[in-house]
Amino acid sequence: MPVSLRCQGVKHPTAALRADARRLLSLAGRADAELSVLLCDDAFIQELNLQWRQKNEPTDVLSFEMGDPVVLGDIVVSVDRAALQAMERGHDLHTELRVLLVHGFLHLVGYDHEEAGDDVVMAAEENRLLAAMGVAPVGLVARAHAQVVGGADRV
Repeated sequence: MPVSLRCQGVKHPTAALRADARRLLSLAGRADAELSVLLCDDAFIQELNLQWRQKNEPTDVLSFEMGDPVVLGDIVVSVDRAALQAMERGHDLHTELRVLLVHGFLHLVGYDHEEAGDDVVMAAEENRLLAAMGVAPVGLVARAHAQVVGGADRV
């Protein structure tokens, strides 16, 4: 289960999050799949968000699916956004990065939260995977429901 994890514009330890990504693939029954994760700053993800979603603002996570059952795609996470969200939620940065990793991964494997009912299914899977990884916070979809605010999106 090859997991590529790089940093662009940020310095962040990658070993723990790479191990989390490998565990996530295993928990989701995708142990043989390939996944790429890029940790970046707000400026970098804002450029991607503008290019792919026509939204000129930073976001927390973007997913770029490859449409391949083995090469799943890329997850891009803003460490800047993650740090702010972690502070707001009262947990550490690594926990928030794990929440964003799970959310981005689910988009890569076909989950969405735009249609009525899909959000409930995705929220349940987020929470199941997070619990299996030993992460207590609820996932992004459940947060968005609680706040009536949109979460992250795939492109």
